Amino acid sequence: MPEKVLFIQGNEACAEGAIAAGCRFFAGYPITPSTEIAEAMSEKLPRVGGKFIQMEDEIASISAITGASVAGLKAMTATSGPGFSLMQEGIGYACMAEIPVVIVNVMRGGPSTGLPTKTSQADVMQARWGTHGDHYLIALAPESVRETFYLTIKSFNLAEKYRVPVILLMDETIGHMREKVVLPDYSELHIENRVTPIVPPQWYKPYEVTTDFITPMAPFGTGYRYNITGLTHDEMGFPTNKENEIASKLNKLRDKILRATADIVDYETLYTEDANTLIISFGSASRAAKEAVKYLRSHRRKVGFFRPITIWPFPEKELAQIIKKVDRIFVAEVNQGQLIEEIRKVECYHKKIYGINRYDGETITPNQIISKIKEARE
Repeated sequence: MPEKVLFIQGNEACAEGAIAAGCRFFAGYPITPSTEIAEAMSEKLPRVGGKFIQMEDEIASISAITGASVAGLKAMTATSGPGFSLMQEGIGYACMAEIPVVIVNVMRGGPSTGLPTKTSQADVMQARWGTHGDHYLIALAPESVRETFYLTIKSFNLAEKYRVPVILLMDETIGHMREKVVLPDYSELHIENRVTPIVPPQWYKPYEVTTDFITPMAPFGTGYRYNITGLTHDEMGFPTNKENEIASKLNKLRDKILRATADIVDYETLYTEDANTLIISFGSASRAAKEAVKYLRSHRRKVGFFRPITIWPFPEKELAQIIKKVDRIFVAEVNQGQLIEEIRKVECYHKKIYGINRYDGETITPNQIISKIKEARE
């Protein structure tokens, strides 16, 4: 497809990115503010030979995309807060069975039904710890419509490469915002596909512990028959109660992610070289934070900016190096304070940390950030 210029929503950019990444199966249930993703996928997938299905609920949706992925398709679903809650057991199953899927959560206010048409960033901790047990997954957060396109592609690339669920943490502001986006020629994009086995079916171990902890994945229906279960299992996929096999399996889920953080983690910095004050933000809130930084720099304040693009795994090492050089840290987020707790874990130099929070359904503004920084200085 040649390069084209569009004026689209973040939700529409997400659908464009999914198609570009090779997604050929979408299952979902309409829920504000993510519904435009399903609408766009229902229109686009049939044109490229893909399948769209509206499920009866979000539990069925996560189950359907898991099954489609096992059959060899790149698969995605999209939802918001209440639906994301319903998906948690299915996400845990995909983690345990090492099935690559992409889950888009366009965050809205909560808890419960909350604020369906208002913005929020309050699902940060749920994305990491929503499902039970020791598990590891990846979560990315875009700040613009353009970045939504590219991070959707990256979500699929990471899911396929590491055989893991990847969560795209958008928020209502990004989902419904319209911006001019120049989409590239899809043939020029870097697209990852899962590694498939080269051994004959009788030699295949579907959960073998390899040197990089990523086992080749054979699509069902290609002659490879193996057991898939949410129970802790051995290298052949059968349930086990042996202590060494249990520990080996859980270590595999951990190590394939933590040993690859240099490849997975992404972040953005501005003016951190001489900064004595650091603003940290993500998603739509980072747009306001950048404007605040530019204003303060124009008034001779040495303010820097850090944005985690990869929320999980959190870019701890990268942030720690910057924190060493600053005196004060401000964390701007559209919730009562979730990302700030990760900053407190990273910060070990006894710096002052302030939260700048908004959670009334509206997006945070540059003036709120500027006022908080001036107030703290006084």
